[in-house]
Amino acid sequence: MQENNMELLWRTSHLSGGNLVYVEHLYDSYLSDPNSVPEEWRSYFDQLPRVNGYSNKDVPHSTVREQFLHISKNKALSASGTAPASAVSEHEQKQVKVLQLITAYRIRGHQVAKLDPLDLMKRQEIEDLDLSYHGLSEADLDTEFQTGSLAFGDETLPLREILDGLKSTYCASIGAEYMHIVDTKVRSWFQARLESVRGKPDFERDTRIHLLERLSAAEGLEKYLGSRYPGTKRFGLEGGESLIPLIDELIQRAGGYGAKEIVIGMAHRGRLNVLVNTLGKNPKDLFDEFDGKKLVDTSGDVKYHQGFSSNVMTPGGEAHLALSFNPSHLEIVSPVVEGSVRARQNRREDVVGNTVLPIIMHGDAAFAGQGVVMETFQMSQTRGYRTGGSVHIVINNQVGFTTNKQIDARSTEYCTDVAKMIHAPILHVN
Repeated sequence: MQENNMELLWRTSHLSGGNLVYVEHLYDSYLSDPNSVPEEWRSYFDQLPRVNGYSNKDVPHSTVREQFLHISKNKALSASGTAPASAVSEHEQKQVKVLQLITAYRIRGHQVAKLDPLDLMKRQEIEDLDLSYHGLSEADLDTEFQTGSLAFGDETLPLREILDGLKSTYCASIGAEYMHIVDTKVRSWFQARLESVRGKPDFERDTRIHLLERLSAAEGLEKYLGSRYPGTKRFGLEGGESLIPLIDELIQRAGGYGAKEIVIGMAHRGRLNVLVNTLGKNPKDLFDEFDGKKLVDTSGDVKYHQGFSSNVMTPGGEAHLALSFNPSHLEIVSPVVEGSVRARQNRREDVVGNTVLPIIMHGDAAFAGQGVVMETFQMSQTRGYRTGGSVHIVINNQVGFTTNKQIDARSTEYCTDVAKMIHAPILHVN
């Protein structure tokens, strides 16, 4: 009798939820070396059922956790008569699959986002964004599941609404890459702001009017220059006019947070538009340069190499804008801007980097193709060169320098992949 009781105790006592951590630790040891655990446990683990076609020793760690939790909960529910154990277990298993689906969209949703207005980019199908990959089906769409850390505002939602929200957030006109960030607070910050509005912020009427005004100013200047000076090299911003309201918002937001100076670096594309519509250069001076009535400067530099400086009002007071000169060496302006920002911060005795903001604009081909970009990122966290963070804007006109085909231009999926080396968040915007 005593032996039978001991055997029964052995079979059931370890199924208690309180032993979960201990059992998981034993199972990890078993996966590494089956001989490292006692014979009784080794025999038990050897008898675990196959999961998703994998052998016993390939059972995922999370599956073991689910098995122990489900067995414990099902025993309790069966004893109380509140619900059939098999039904509860099936729902809980699908709950885990829903959370896995949410994680898949956060990690890979950008790969099916609508980022290409010209439909030149060939997008592959992402298997782990399908319901069937996670053991779910259309029959589950009306079933409610817990949303976990999903910032949709409700603790439980039908799977249909969860899926629609994920697609709207991660697969629409914004492709967000932030899951590679190791700082949990930073990752959660982006997650909350993207998911809380489901990728579509609702701006106030005055904000929408201001955005339209900035877009109209950008497009109007490009159209005027194109019609008045046809065939003249000007590195226009056509197709990328949203750069102007973007920079305007960056400047105003930075000023509101206490920035006193903003140093801007950029190559040729869009420089004339930024000079007029952001820094406030007199359009008449620009037209005189096109007409040959005014020399650019004594160095003989051309219009789209020029620098400029001005002051603008922000919610936090007046801020000084400085656009760096940039000759044809494109990305060499990146470390120049960072050095200028660090010097200005030192003069202000700003060791955090709150008072001076660097904004650097790039072309997509140059960003991927010039090594100085990687070198600048590599030095960005060192004590002697740190500036507290920069905003990089890549203007992708889908032309590059000599080719528009990715297979001829780079080895990475995006031109911005080099930024992942310092865990920078990346937003792809159509």
